[in-house]
Amino acid sequence: MAKTVAVSFPGGKRLAARIDQHTVFCDQPADEGGSDTAPSPFDLFLVSLATCSAYYAQGFCEARDIDTSGMALTLHCEYDEEAKRYPRMEMTLTLPPDFPAKYENAVLKAMEACFVKKHILNPPEFVARAERP
Repeated sequence: MAKTVAVSFPGGKRLAARIDQHTVFCDQPADEGGSDTAPSPFDLFLVSLATCSAYYAQGFCEARDIDTSGMALTLHCEYDEEAKRYPRMEMTLTLPPDFPAKYENAVLKAMEACFVKKHILNPPEFVARAERP
């Protein structure tokens, strides 16, 4: 199954990315010349990583009829100014009070199946090219 993302340039630092039937908008923060009308591309990447991991935790619970009420996931990362990157991303899964203790490590392991994370750990080949209409 192939995927295509078509990006358009609506003005300023804003971008609109169309994938399947959805359009996702992004912008740059004001201090980087944008209007801050939407998350930045990197913020969308972080959201993608966090929600993908949460999806696998949710699926783990659903398969075992475990109520996810009160469950939450937080992704935290600190920027390293010298390296100009985020060297560590830490996810914390807040479990519901009645979550079975015997499944605590297993739900964390289920999160490792995150499709986004798999692409980071085993990166695809990136190819850039230009074309004229």
